[in-house]
Amino acid sequence: MPTQDAPDAVALLKADHRKVEELFASFEKTTGAAKKRALAEQICLELTVHTKIEEDIFYPACEGAVEEDLLREAYVEHDGAKVLIAEIEAGGPDDKFYDAKVKVLSEMIEHHVEEEEKRVEGMFSQARKAGLDMDDLGARMADEKQRLVADYKAAGPPTPETPTFTATELR
Repeated sequence: MPTQDAPDAVALLKADHRKVEELFASFEKTTGAAKKRALAEQICLELTVHTKIEEDIFYPACEGAVEEDLLREAYVEHDGAKVLIAEIEAGGPDDKFYDAKVKVLSEMIEHHVEEEEKRVEGMFSQARKAGLDMDDLGARMADEKQRLVADYKAAGPPTPETPTFTATELR
C-alpha cells in the first residue's frame, strides 16, 4: 500500500538529484581512500535505486505523455551510467581511472538531470502538463525505493541491466 505522506513523483526524483549532487561534491573534495570508497559506494547505491524506480514506475507512466525521443534518451543515459557504476563498484580508489570514472559519471548525471528538470520542455514539466497522477506515482516510488535500499544493503546492488545496449557484458 502506498505511503500517504510520500512526496509527489517529481519532488522525490528532484530530492534524489540534489542528494547525489551533494555526494559528488563531497567526493571531489575528499582525499582519503576509505572516504572516497564510501562516498562512491553511496553514489552508486543512490543512482542504482533511482534509475530502478524511474525505469520501473516513472518512465512507463510517462509513455505517451512526454516526447518519445526524450524518454528514449533517458533510458540510454541510464544504461551508460550503469556501465560506469559497475566499473566503479568493481574497482577502488587505488585504481588508475577510479576518480576519472566518478567524475565522468557525475558529468553524465548532471546532463541527465538537466534534461529531466528543464522548465518547459523537460520530462518532469511534460509529465505534469500531461496530468499524470504525481501523488500516486510518488507514493509507489517511495515504497519501492525503501524496499530496494533495504534489499541492496542486505545483498548488494545487482549487476545492472542495460537493455538499450547490445551484447554488453558488465562484469
